[in-house]
Amino acid sequence: MKAAELRELSIEELEQKLADLKKDLFNLRFQLAINQLDNPMRVKAVKRDIARVQTVLRQFELEDGANA
Repeated sequence: MKAAELRELSIEELEQKLADLKKDLFNLRFQLAINQLDNPMRVKAVKRDIARVQTVLRQFELEDGANA
């Protein structure tokens, strides 16, 4: 998922995406703990996606603050 794709989404969609990614990360960590995770690099990818979503949300917050 690229940041440009995320900027096209609304704030509500981004917050939902963030919640889904956090659930995915929890499940991946659980699978990793019980040695059932097939691709451990998926944890890293999900963490990066979470960071991207949080960054775009923060950019929206800063733009709203500058316009107010």
